[in-house]
Amino acid sequence: MAKAKKEEKSPLAAVATPAAKAPRRKEYRRKREKKHVPSGMVYIQASFNNTLVTVTDGDGNVVTWASAGSIGFKGSRKGTPFAAGQAAAVAAARAREAGMRHVEVRVKGPGSGRESAIRSLAAAGLHVAVIKDVTPIPHNGCRPPKRRRV
Repeated sequence: MAKAKKEEKSPLAAVATPAAKAPRRKEYRRKREKKHVPSGMVYIQASFNNTLVTVTDGDGNVVTWASAGSIGFKGSRKGTPFAAGQAAAVAAARAREAGMRHVEVRVKGPGSGRESAIRSLAAAGLHVAVIKDVTPIPHNGCRPPKRRRV
């Protein structure tokens, strides 16, 4: 069997090929304008695995959000009340920077972080006017998962 010869490349061959491109210009994003919103809504989605806190203006446009996972908790720690409180505190601090003072809170889900998230919002300086539970309840819809035998 004959062995294939290796092609010898000269140092100038890499420069001459069209594959070598000129360095691209760096594209800069314009910094977003800070919104000034005096009042809005806070949506708390508390599941067993994580807690999401979304702050919106009156029209439903998102001002800021935070979750237990986004602030550094991993695994089963994301579902704890402490993690939910920390996520709510981060979201509330960002909302205060946007000028928000008065909020209505809508809570959804069965998670353990519901109350601690609301307490953190109030402790961060947001005036909580209304707390509403908007957890969807089935009227005998989907079959629930089977019971766990632990």
